Amino acid sequence: MQKHRIGIIGCGGIANGKHMPSIKKLGDCEMVAFCDLIEERAKKAAKDFGTSDAKVYTDYRELLADSTIDSVRVLTQNRCHCEITVAALEAGKHVLVEKPMCITPREAKLMLDARDRSGKLLAVGYQFKFSNEAQYVRAETEAGNFGEIYFGKCRSLRRRGVPTWGVFTQKEEQGAGPLFDIGTHALDMMLYVMDNYEPRMVVGSMYDKMKDEPRCANPFGEWDVDKFDVETSAFAFITMKNGATIILECSWLLNTLEGYGPKFLLAGTKAGADTFTGKLLVNTVKHNRQTVEEPDFKAGGIAFYDGVSVDQNYLEQRNFIDAVLGKAELVNTADRAAVVTNILAAIKESSESGKPVYFD
Repeated sequence: MQKHRIGIIGCGGIANGKHMPSIKKLGDCEMVAFCDLIEERAKKAAKDFGTSDAKVYTDYRELLADSTIDSVRVLTQNRCHCEITVAALEAGKHVLVEKPMCITPREAKLMLDARDRSGKLLAVGYQFKFSNEAQYVRAETEAGNFGEIYFGKCRSLRRRGVPTWGVFTQKEEQGAGPLFDIGTHALDMMLYVMDNYEPRMVVGSMYDKMKDEPRCANPFGEWDVDKFDVETSAFAFITMKNGATIILECSWLLNTLEGYGPKFLLAGTKAGADTFTGKLLVNTVKHNRQTVEEPDFKAGGIAFYDGVSVDQNYLEQRNFIDAVLGKAELVNTADRAAVVTNILAAIKESSESGKPVYFD
């Protein structure tokens, strides 16, 4: 059987740390082309992960001209996601683009329109939906076991955790800081477990505190103050069209002892669930007694998982390829990701204007 042929566009940290190692585990796929503005980086990726005859490019358009490539991974800075994804879809490739989908609602629409015109699959890299916890809670939501879900809270908080490599701290390249970096994961998972993608209104606050002091015990080292023009933390109050409320908290720099993330909490009329303690706990009332249950994930039995160890990155790639082959329903759909982008953009707009942002 001919293997699914994949091209990699952007051979930096997210490619080497997440996508390429996971793709290499897929027995029915092979990486045949690598593109990066830094040619040596593309050559190294080809050597480490590619086929023996893998091609190397510095211009993504040349990679897309190869008609033998079935799908591409767009793993560049956020600013380039829309342009490259649209071009890839128009070139007849299926696309998995790393989160966030893009920077603006306008870009999201351009990407969705290109997907619809091409008839190709477009997915966005949100691997945390494949965690045991998210899959279990989503199944409980679909079964109606939480009742009406009317409150959710999600967070991805770092006491110290500014990424000092790449262009994470540059607004022109990334659009925003932790909001688009880690807050996007928390919000994506929150909407998924609540199964609610219809926002009504957003109030957001973004802060750039503490970034003028690069020597503050950051585990990734000191940053360049002159190249740090994104926020250090962001918070939002989101109401949904059905009346539900969501609170989002994210930061790279925040004097808090609350842990990393992404973590979530949801509350319904029948039960609630949260991962804030570091494990999934489900709370409800039985026989007039308050109860707390902890699912056992050492056994199989939920979608995409059977065993003790979960590789979310692998499951994300596996689901995408299976969806391309018609064997599975795509989980990380572009439609869901577009809602995440639209909310993130509204948070940014609200913070800048000092006013709520309403959706149509």
